[in-house]
Amino acid sequence: MACPTHRYADVVVATADGRIDFAGAQELESAIASALVADSGVRGLVIDFSKVDYISSVGLRVLMVAAKALRARRATVAVTALQSVVAEIFEISRFHHVVEVRHDVREAIAEISPEALAAYDRAREAEGR
Repeated sequence: MACPTHRYADVVVATADGRIDFAGAQELESAIASALVADSGVRGLVIDFSKVDYISSVGLRVLMVAAKALRARRATVAVTALQSVVAEIFEISRFHHVVEVRHDVREAIAEISPEALAAYDRAREAEGR
């Protein structure tokens, strides 16, 4: 599973791709850890799940640990664009109470930081999206 990250002002966006099983959870955890170096000024982490078709309990644990660490820093974790199977897992496990669930990356960023939203929009415009 690939999980590239981009920083927009004070928000980090990670794009997960593939299955978040044991191996995928380790990759996700590494991506989150490297993006959220202590005292980096990050106010939020947004993880785009649009390309994720499965998440195991190990993957949910990675999200829970990240959410707990970020809450201690008064920051937010949000996931976006959940596929139906993943959305069902979040609903059954009540994980939507652990992390914010949003429709898309832009919506999640907008709720966290106006500065990050402006940076995100500029980046999208530069890419021609």
